[in-house]
Amino acid sequence: MKNVILITLDATRKDVLGCYGNVKNLTPFIDSLQDRSIIFTRGQAIGPYTQASFPGILTSSYYLEYGKPSGYAPQRTLVSEVLQRCGITTGAFHSNPFITEELGWNRGWDVFYDSMDEEEEPELAYVQGNIVNMRVEHWLSSHVGIKEYNRFFLWLHFMDVHEPYMPSKKYREMVDPSLEIQPYEMFNLFEMVKKRDITDPTKVEFLKRLYDIQVREVDTYVQEFFNHVEKLGILEDTVFIITSDHGDEFGEHGGLSHDNKMYAELIDIPLIIYDPTRTKGDICDKLVSNIDIPPTIIHLFDCDPVPAFEGSSLLPIIDYPDRGVYGEAVYQLSPHRGDAERGPDMSRDIYYYREGDMKVIYRANLDNWEMYDLKKDQQELNNIINTSKCANELKQKLMPRVRRWQKR
Repeated sequence: MKNVILITLDATRKDVLGCYGNVKNLTPFIDSLQDRSIIFTRGQAIGPYTQASFPGILTSSYYLEYGKPSGYAPQRTLVSEVLQRCGITTGAFHSNPFITEELGWNRGWDVFYDSMDEEEEPELAYVQGNIVNMRVEHWLSSHVGIKEYNRFFLWLHFMDVHEPYMPSKKYREMVDPSLEIQPYEMFNLFEMVKKRDITDPTKVEFLKRLYDIQVREVDTYVQEFFNHVEKLGILEDTVFIITSDHGDEFGEHGGLSHDNKMYAELIDIPLIIYDPTRTKGDICDKLVSNIDIPPTIIHLFDCDPVPAFEGSSLLPIIDYPDRGVYGEAVYQLSPHRGDAERGPDMSRDIYYYREGDMKVIYRANLDNWEMYDLKKDQQELNNIINTSKCANELKQKLMPRVRRWQKR
């Protein structure tokens, strides 16, 4: 039995990684792992922002499974709780304000660092990856320094790709030396993001350039962490899962950032399982979901399956069932508009169901359906809901998920 490390990269689109076809060399280290990795080409998030996606990543349950979300629903089962009962040491290190101890996400962890007591850069509102690395490396060195250390599950989350897109000069010069911009100019561009203003395509493209630079930055943090694991002599004894919680939009469907939309730029996620003892890489084209991550971790530790988990283990690949995937979200009221105290707007709920290359999206408050053939229309611009012969079949499979909390 090996250790398992889950690395999640906030707001990281699948299409920015070289191992998924990007040619900008933004993720050279992560790309270097593919010869000993399983690359899942059709990984899907169960939601388009942190609060909607992380229930899948850590609890194998859906965002609205227990009605109106308010922090961490106590009915959920965290993968850390299961592993702790199995005698596995558990550690979590991140700086995301939506998955904190205060909100109940600290259950089952032997150590849980959410950085909420750290002093952060005022413009960023999160602790950067180098600080997260420093905290986790200190704990990891202490833990494995014991002669007979206990096997562990470690989760670390990097926020650095997330808006407001203010990469340091070091990384701007590394990726785009021709880019001339001052920190105050980058922060001013963030006003566009807050307003979801795409009226100036040149500025939107500028935002995307800054975003790409931050992808390169977080790749460096991942590499630095791997180097530390290797120095401790435990790399060969560890399996790594690398993924993101969601992507980011840059005008593809009329907006910026990550709101309650279910298009590929937000839902398509990288999903990589790296085992340094593998002799070759593998590509898996099966349709999978991040709700499958906790069962996979449980499988890697050879623990008993968890009935509460709604996903399936991704391993072994041959046993993974062919099935459709779901996602759901509500309108996440923005604190930038002064309405954070009102919480999520449940009346503006949205759902998707995908089976193969066919995907339906449903906005319940508008009773509005969309359908896309992703093989022919990867940009999801041609709504075929009124012409597709399989539209009704997919609708019927999705409808039991819609506002199910009202049916109990």
